[in-house]
Amino acid sequence: MTHDHDLVLRPTAAQTEAALHPPAGRTGGDLVVESLAALGATTVFGLPGQHALAAFDALRRSGLRHVGLRVENNAGFAADAYGRVTGEAAPLLLSTGPGALTALAALQEARAASAPVLAIGSQVPAAGLGGGRHGYLHELPDQAASFRGVVKSVHTARTPSQIPSAIAEAWTSALTVPHGPVWVEIPQDVLEAETSLPVVTGGDTFPEELPPRPELTAVAADLLTRAERPAVIAGGGVVRADASKKLRQLAERLQAPVVTTFGGKGAFPWTHPLSLQSWLEDRHTTDFLEDADVLLVVGSGLGELSSNYHTFAPRGRVIQIEADLGKLESNHPALGIHADARLALQALLETVEEPRTDPTAPERVRGVLDKVRARIAAQELTLEQDVLAAVRAALPKNAPSFWDMTVLAYWAWSAFDAQAPGTMHSAQGAGGLGYAFPAALGAAVADPTHPVLAVSGDGGALYSVAELATARQYGLNVTWLIVDDGGYGILRAYMTDAFGEPTATDLPGPDFAALAESFGVPGVRTSPETLETDLAKALATPGPSVVVLPAELRMFAPTHRG
Repeated sequence: MTHDHDLVLRPTAAQTEAALHPPAGRTGGDLVVESLAALGATTVFGLPGQHALAAFDALRRSGLRHVGLRVENNAGFAADAYGRVTGEAAPLLLSTGPGALTALAALQEARAASAPVLAIGSQVPAAGLGGGRHGYLHELPDQAASFRGVVKSVHTARTPSQIPSAIAEAWTSALTVPHGPVWVEIPQDVLEAETSLPVVTGGDTFPEELPPRPELTAVAADLLTRAERPAVIAGGGVVRADASKKLRQLAERLQAPVVTTFGGKGAFPWTHPLSLQSWLEDRHTTDFLEDADVLLVVGSGLGELSSNYHTFAPRGRVIQIEADLGKLESNHPALGIHADARLALQALLETVEEPRTDPTAPERVRGVLDKVRARIAAQELTLEQDVLAAVRAALPKNAPSFWDMTVLAYWAWSAFDAQAPGTMHSAQGAGGLGYAFPAALGAAVADPTHPVLAVSGDGGALYSVAELATARQYGLNVTWLIVDDGGYGILRAYMTDAFGEPTATDLPGPDFAALAESFGVPGVRTSPETLETDLAKALATPGPSVVVLPAELRMFAPTHRG
C-alpha cells in the first residue's frame, strides 16, 4: 500500500534554482525560524539572551510575529495558552541557563495540561559541551537534564544541518496525542554559524492518531449496554480532543449522568438533565459515582483533584479511556483503553446502538445537586457565590477565562458554568502561581476576536505584574480581575485549620489599580455590589484593563469522607 506521505515529490525548476542559490548572510538562527514557518507557525513567544541572539536576529528577517514577555516563565504560560486555544504547537524561544530554567514551572503546567509548547533554547558553544571547555556564562553541567523530567521529549541540534530535522521531530512529538511541551537545544555557535543550506521549505509532519483497540471497545460497549446505573467522568482529554458532542451523544444514548473534572470544564452542558456539573469535592457526588455499576472515565487519569483527594473508591466496573499511557489504571483498576477520546467515543457510538431507557436518571441527578446546594447553603457563603455569579454574568459566553491558584478559582472549579468547551482554563494541572494573566495574554494573541478574562489573587498577581507592560505594548484585549485579600488567602486558611494560626501568608502589597495606571493600563477598584458592572465595562472596552476587588473570600468546607 502506498501512502501519500510515502511519495517523494520532485522539486520544481523554481524550487531547484532557489535551493542551489540560497540568500547570502543566513545563519543557524535562520534555519530555526525557517523550520518553524515551514511547519505552519505564525507566532513565537520568548525572551532574547546572549546565546540566543542569532535566533532573534533571524526573527527580524522573517514573517513570524514575535510576542516578547518580560519573564521567561510568563512567556511559557502565554505559549501554553496559545497552544490550548489553537491546538497548534506554540514556539517558545529561550536563552541558556537562568533564562531556560525560569520557564520550567510553565513547562510543567503545559505537560500536566497536555498543552503543545515547542521550547527552543540556546546552549553554551559546542566547545563547552560533553566535558569540554568550562566557565561560560549561563553554563549548566547538563542543561537538557533539567528538562528531561518535565517535557515530553528532548531534542538536540549540534550542527546547522541537524536543526530542521530536530525541530520537525520535536513539533511532531508536541502534537502527537497526548499533546505536550518539548525541548530543543542548540549551541550558540551553531545558531550563529553562517550556512549555505537551502531555505527550509519542506515542513510536513504527520503526528500519528491514537485509535482504540477494537476488542477493548467491544468489551466496553457490552458493559455499558448491560449497565443498570452507568455514569461518566469527563476530563480534559474530552475538551482537547474536541469530543464534547460525541460525549453528549453517548451519554444521552446510555442515559448516563456526567461529571466533568476541573480540567474538563465545558466538556458537557452544565444545565443538561444528565449533568452532575463539577462538584468533585463533595461526598454526595463521590457517593453517586461510587454507586455506578459501570463508570466510564474519559480523558482523565483520576488524579488527586478528580478523585476527591484519593478518597474515591468505585464499587462497580471502571472503563478508562486515556491518551497518556502512564495514566491508564494508575489509580484504579479498570478496562484501560489507550486512545484519543474522540476516536474512542466514536467507536463506542458505533457499537452501542440501542438507546437505553432510564427515566429516573435526571431525577437522580437533581437529587444529588439538591443535596450539594443544601450543603453549600448551610455554610453562609453568600459573598463568594455572589462574586462568582457576577463574574459569570459579566463574561460573554464564548470569551475564554484563565484562573490562577486562588480561592475564587477553587470555587470556579466546582461551581462555574464554563458554557462552552475550551473556554475555562486554570493552573490546576501543576498548580503553580502566576498562570492566569500571562496565559490570558497568550490566548488574546491566539484569538483577538473575543475579550479574555484573567482571575488572580493578589499573591499570584505579584508573579505577573511585569506583563502589564506586555499587555500595553501589544494592546491585548485582556481584563485582569485581582481579588485582593492581603496575602495567600487559601494558604492562610489551610494553615489556620491545620496548625491554629498562619505563618508567612500575609502580603502587604501595592495599590494594584494605581500600579496598572502607571503602566498605562486602566485600573479600577470595585466592590461585590459593583463587580458585575465594572467587569462587564472593562471586558467591553478594547485593550487591557485591571479590576481590583478587595475581599476576603472563604472556601466551602470540603467533604472528602463520609
